[in-house]
Amino acid sequence: MTVQSTAARPLGVRAGALMRRAPGLAVAVVVAAVATVAGKFVPIVGGPVFGIVLGAVAGAVVPELRADRWSAGYEVASKHVLQLSIVVLGTGLSLRQVVEVGGSSLPVMLGTLAVALGGAWLLGRLFGVRGDTQTLIGVGTGICGASAIAATSAVIKPKQAEVAYAVGTIFTFNIAAVLLFPPLGHLLGMSPHSFGLWAGTAINDTSSVVAASFAYGGDAGAYGIVVKLTRTLTLIPIVTVLAFLSARRETRITAAGRRFRLRHMPWRKIVPLFLIGFLAAAALDTIGAIPASWHASLSTAGTFLITTALAGIGLSLRLKDMRAAGSRPLLLGACLWVAVAAASLGLQALTRTL
Repeated sequence: MTVQSTAARPLGVRAGALMRRAPGLAVAVVVAAVATVAGKFVPIVGGPVFGIVLGAVAGAVVPELRADRWSAGYEVASKHVLQLSIVVLGTGLSLRQVVEVGGSSLPVMLGTLAVALGGAWLLGRLFGVRGDTQTLIGVGTGICGASAIAATSAVIKPKQAEVAYAVGTIFTFNIAAVLLFPPLGHLLGMSPHSFGLWAGTAINDTSSVVAASFAYGGDAGAYGIVVKLTRTLTLIPIVTVLAFLSARRETRITAAGRRFRLRHMPWRKIVPLFLIGFLAAAALDTIGAIPASWHASLSTAGTFLITTALAGIGLSLRLKDMRAAGSRPLLLGACLWVAVAAASLGLQALTRTL
């Protein structure tokens, strides 16, 4: 009798936790579904951005959706679903393509990443944009927009308003890049190959890279996509370092005066499991374990999961928190966008003359 009650108790607890999380998660999925449809009609915006916008609007228009009974589900969406989305998106990245493209584009990719991260640190201090907002805008500009912001959020645990502001800032300049880059490329007389490298290193979101590079013509589209996917791999070292710093800060706080030692830090905080999953998924794709016919479906699934995660963040958002941040984060994003675009062109010109 005692054994039965002891065994049943954890099951009941798990069932109760599931029931608390299911309603909010279901709302996030519904918002994500609507956002995905909207993204199909307006691909230049994309489902993930619609997800966070529609989530925020739904929460503002229907105050009931802000009730505590939904919050557990929103948290699952913004944390666990977000981490799963990064793993699924790894299935579309072939490490073989990374090696092939890396030799010619690596100097430009690393240079623009350094400009984005260094610029975020320097200009963030200058503009008074500090903390997680500064980090998210820098990583989003330097790597891959909303996906990088999502992966970074999973380890540094920023406020929802900071995530929303960073996504909104990145989205604003993605749209500007899609509209401005193709005519500027033609004005500069860039080859399709050079334009693909420019788009792949200076435009953040994958959908925006696709839109701009295919609009340019030639093989700019195909090359731009490969460069963009290769750039995504820099998520691994960047997010690992951020996870290490975040875990060290937490360990210092919980050590209760004990001198900090690396061995005191849980390894899963240094190298998050979802990053290991992302790399494993890319490795499986590289060896051909993932059929090419699955790629489109997996990409769609990964994008929908990110949309669900951002919908959960949007539903949790308090718009007054974003208003309190003012226009300085947007100014930081604008300066970083211009700096990265100029650095990509400059590094291309420099590497061609060496």
